[in-house]
Amino acid sequence: MRRSPLHLALVLLISLAFAAGTLILIPLRTDMAGFLPAGHDSGTRFLMREVREGVASSFITVAIEGQSTAELARISREMRATLSRNPRFSAVLNGSFTVDESESLNKLLLNYRYLLAPDPQTRIFTPEHLSQAFQDTLDGLESAAEPLIRRFALRDPTGAFPSTLKQFQPEIQARLIDDVWFAPGRSSEDPRALLLLRTRANGMNFAEQKDAPKAIQQAFEATHPKEAHLLLSGPAVLAVHSANVMRGDIHLISLASVVIVASILFWRFRSFWVLAAIGAPFFISLTVAVIVVRLIFGSVHGISFGFGMTMLGVSLDYPVLLIGHRDHGEGPQATLRRIGPSLRLAALTASLGLSGMILCGLPGLAQLGVFAAVGLLTSAAVTLLLMPRLIVAADLAPTTSGPSPILEKLEGLRRWRSLVLVPVLGAAGLLLIHPPKLVTDLTALGPVSVSDRALELELRRELGTPDSSKLIAVHAGSAEELLEREEALQPVFEGLIKHGALSGIQDAAQILPSTTLQRLRQNVLPASRDLRLSVAKALEGLPFKPNSFEPFVTDLETTRQRVPLTPPMLVGTPLNDALSPLLLERKDGWWGLILPKDVRDMPRIRDALTGQPDVLVLDLNEKLQELTAYHTRQTFLWSATGIAAAVLILLAVFRDLRRLTKVLVSVGTVLVILPTILVLRHEPLSLVHVVAIQFVAGVALDYALFFARPQLDRAERARTIRTLVTCNIMTVLTFGCLAFCHTRLLSEIGLTISIGAALSLGFCFIIAGQRRLDASIH
Repeated sequence: MRRSPLHLALVLLISLAFAAGTLILIPLRTDMAGFLPAGHDSGTRFLMREVREGVASSFITVAIEGQSTAELARISREMRATLSRNPRFSAVLNGSFTVDESESLNKLLLNYRYLLAPDPQTRIFTPEHLSQAFQDTLDGLESAAEPLIRRFALRDPTGAFPSTLKQFQPEIQARLIDDVWFAPGRSSEDPRALLLLRTRANGMNFAEQKDAPKAIQQAFEATHPKEAHLLLSGPAVLAVHSANVMRGDIHLISLASVVIVASILFWRFRSFWVLAAIGAPFFISLTVAVIVVRLIFGSVHGISFGFGMTMLGVSLDYPVLLIGHRDHGEGPQATLRRIGPSLRLAALTASLGLSGMILCGLPGLAQLGVFAAVGLLTSAAVTLLLMPRLIVAADLAPTTSGPSPILEKLEGLRRWRSLVLVPVLGAAGLLLIHPPKLVTDLTALGPVSVSDRALELELRRELGTPDSSKLIAVHAGSAEELLEREEALQPVFEGLIKHGALSGIQDAAQILPSTTLQRLRQNVLPASRDLRLSVAKALEGLPFKPNSFEPFVTDLETTRQRVPLTPPMLVGTPLNDALSPLLLERKDGWWGLILPKDVRDMPRIRDALTGQPDVLVLDLNEKLQELTAYHTRQTFLWSATGIAAAVLILLAVFRDLRRLTKVLVSVGTVLVILPTILVLRHEPLSLVHVVAIQFVAGVALDYALFFARPQLDRAERARTIRTLVTCNIMTVLTFGCLAFCHTRLLSEIGLTISIGAALSLGFCFIIAGQRRLDASIH
């Protein structure tokens, strides 16, 4: 036969161009938000949406250390001045305010003090009450009272201004030294200055966040910090770090997978044309998988692409099996007649092995599953429909395809297959005694290290920002309605405080009362004539001039005419920084976050708010565990369904009960021993391990089907062993690359599947393989 590989080269070039064009047009997503679930009830849906889009994900905590306190305070102030001018940041806080900011804030609070002050005593203007207020003002003027209070004493004798100021004190526990925040509990020899920044984009938006850490670093270097060094943390920083790590993982996987597969195939077949023949179905299947995932999910995640590149070791099994089983001179359909039924079954059952991943309910894992399933089925279809004639035209076949005495000796090990019961029983016993524990933290699947998370917690604790792991969410159709709902809940919280369930709350209504409440407060303010009479009577016997409190009377009259404050009026003011994390506009309306302080009895809080319309009481840790448990149940359910479907297909196809038993026992052995090996690492398992184990079941089923297949002669048996060993080495090494990734989701998938694939080859060879030739051919 004259060798004519030109058609094969043309198909390879077309498939390569198809893949390159697709990847240029469809960019990869690298933020972890794409891997977060939507939630299965109102609480988890709200929680996961806020993780993706919420204000909390936009904060960056900054620490500066390595210099004296005075030097760190200088660096902090200069960094704040620089970063405050950067439009990337909506707030830069370090404990200090510029003169303009202080004047602007004081003017706003002073003008609206009688509408904002939480203390109702500040709005009582009877002669008796004013007389006591004037006496207190006199005492304050004669003492070393705070200059700011003395400055406005005659304008604000009832103390509405300080009452309002107190309400807006940030919930920060850091020490204030030289008007700059410093970490408490540290010695004077090792001080640490702190800043809290908020980006305009949410922390999961990598495209908008990627330059934020760089901007902070540049602002730090511009201060000439000498020996001082910078620490950054927070959701926004971790999101950027995660995306960069993920990108590095993808590059590593892509390069390593191609090099490993190409090297193994050239070693096995000694032909670059074989690489071309196997490359065509791979590029086609990879491209189709990218397009299908893009159509279904709206984007293609980098983790999915990295996983797809690793699938080189599995999706290429089909063309390798076709070439590896071909004898020189065979026609296009001759090889398929021998291995076609087993190859079709292998592709179908391997895809069913991904059902747990596809249907678990986690968008990220579902995308991985769809990507892999589409790649496998496309590769199998191209192998069955397109490749036979191209392979025959190029006359591609193994250089070594005859019987092997060494392999026949290895087959003699099958007489001892009953000894497999020993490790199986031992593994089953270990699993019964020490059942695996499941990870309940979905964020553990990301690329953020334990040390990075520890730094984030440490800086948050030093700043003393409120613990948002427990919160109450209130929903309403408008901002005004939401503020009114929060005000209506105040008696409930007062009762909870009285019973010791919590010590207080922080909500939007405390910062900005509803328009309705502000108007009620306006209505109790007396007219100028009545107020002047009360002031004149209250001044009797006090050493003030008759018109000393005229500014007070004028302010009160002006306040009676003011338009109540609303959220849009606060945009661009320091008050907006305090309000916006607690008052959120979303597509489904407005949400208010109520942060409880010092929670001591969460069940009582939940009971007290049960029945309140549009109120969610959330324990975030509890919700995350609930979410993980829900998706774990879904994964087990669909994994069991996929395995059952595969068994039913085998029952329908096989007419040999003994052969079917060998196949199922081979797979079952792997499914018992693999989890045991993972448990012996003394680390909890996760959903990733569950779906990876199901994928391993599909790989084991492939091997078992080919080993159990009735074969023509000794040469055919040797070809089967050589080909499956080649496929196994590709799978083990390519998925083994994943084990070295920094993204834990990828590394755990790689470790599980590489170990499982190695076990699958060994046990399927021993259990499913024949001890004698079978003349029948399928």
